[in-house]
Amino acid sequence: MVIPGYDPDDIDDRLEELLSEHELDEYLTDEERTQYEEGESLVDLLSADDIRDLLGLEPKTD
Repeated sequence: MVIPGYDPDDIDDRLEELLSEHELDEYLTDEERTQYEEGESLVDLLSADDIRDLLGLEPKTD
């Protein structure tokens, strides 16, 4: 997922800080968890809504 104006690596680092190992299981399927453990970023695995929720951002309205 691309978030304009933000460095994906910075966002991924912040998401890792916010999520404990237990919480990862709440947000990721078993397949996504395997992808994460193999190096895939949380930015690519989490939904836009999950990322906004974790970062405390307001939902985008049109």
